[in-house]
Amino acid sequence: MKKVLIVGAGLAGSEAAWQLLNKGFAVKMVEMRPKKTTPAHKSKLFGELVCSNSLRSDDHEINAVGLMHDEMRKMGSLIMQAADATRVPAGAALAVNREEFATFITEKLKSHPLFELEEKEMSFEELPTDMPVILATGPLTSSKMAQGLQAFTQKESLHFFDAIAPIVYRDSVDMTKAWYQSRYDKGDGTDYLNCALSKEEYNAFIDALLNGEKVAFKDFEKDTPYFEGCLPVEVMAERGRQTLLFGPMKPVGLSNPHENGRRPFAVVQLRKENKQGTLFNLVGFQTKLTYKAQNEVFRLIPALKDAVFARFGGIHRNTFVCGPQVLDERLSLKGRENIKLAGQLSGCEGYIESAAMGLLAGLLTSDNQLPLPPQETALGAMLCHITKEAEKSTFQPMNINFGLFPEVEIPEGKKKLKGHDRKKAYTERAKKAFDAWYHNITA
Repeated sequence: MKKVLIVGAGLAGSEAAWQLLNKGFAVKMVEMRPKKTTPAHKSKLFGELVCSNSLRSDDHEINAVGLMHDEMRKMGSLIMQAADATRVPAGAALAVNREEFATFITEKLKSHPLFELEEKEMSFEELPTDMPVILATGPLTSSKMAQGLQAFTQKESLHFFDAIAPIVYRDSVDMTKAWYQSRYDKGDGTDYLNCALSKEEYNAFIDALLNGEKVAFKDFEKDTPYFEGCLPVEVMAERGRQTLLFGPMKPVGLSNPHENGRRPFAVVQLRKENKQGTLFNLVGFQTKLTYKAQNEVFRLIPALKDAVFARFGGIHRNTFVCGPQVLDERLSLKGRENIKLAGQLSGCEGYIESAAMGLLAGLLTSDNQLPLPPQETALGAMLCHITKEAEKSTFQPMNINFGLFPEVEIPEGKKKLKGHDRKKAYTERAKKAFDAWYHNITA
């Protein structure tokens, strides 16, 4: 009987274990809790939700998260079974009773005859080379494991205190005010979108930025220093009103075609987040503003007045690899192909995304020849993003959203799909692609 080692009993590790157990594999899970705790976890249960009890929208008709729920349910996901069994009222969102949810997952796995648990902390150097391994230790990976992974991947940092800038959908940027241009016209000319501000607009923006409500650090984050190279934008502004004009908002090397080619007083640059150019991040705008404050403050940038955010910014303690650089398309660690990474460690963001990558890590471990899910599906879009589609130099954890999918074709006779029609076009195409793929792998 084949045996797989899974390190980490969070959502990703638990889901990977369930998929493998259902394929007849024996699973040994190693979890450091409760012998060694993290600053966030409170119990020794598997799949403990530490930040929120919500798995976000369950609407599979017009929401990418709900679509991912739908695909996972069809694949017998343990996490979705637990969520459905412990659901609490939350409108269109899928919220759960946290303790019951984690208890459901723990009991399902521990009662399986092919499941074995060992409670201990492991280092990367201890991972075996002669059997499949799924590493799913999450954003609070122990320093013992993280240091070894860091040394192996030859990365200066695994982003123990990571900086995240907001991301907007390209088609929500006002192109009557924005324009494509790299500083001094370097590159191919489409890498950056520029959003100009006049002196008056800049000063109003700075006032709002300084006065915006900030998220308080958790106790275990308070002693973690900022990296000077990725300071929150509001911290930079606190050093002086002109600081940003010499930092991320400097206008040098740019000319505004909407103003007869004049150099703007200040500029916010948006950089491609994916190869398709459907998502752009605000360069240098990592922030600790609350989501509500970000939604208000960043709309003071004229070209972003009606922007739709795929993700708001933030700075928090986290551990993840640069997936497109160190993982192959099947989530295997380059140079140690017997090890697959899953969950937030692999570069996705969010509870359901972590579980989804655990699901795929389990399936791909069970069958080395299993066809990958199409990029038109939620599972495939997330997998492609963290393994090959995202830009390596700017890689940051990402939630599932329609910007990660290939763009949908516009029906003949229509100029543009908007709102619910656009979202439904994505989900309808995804469901067809998923059904064809799932039929193929289960036939």
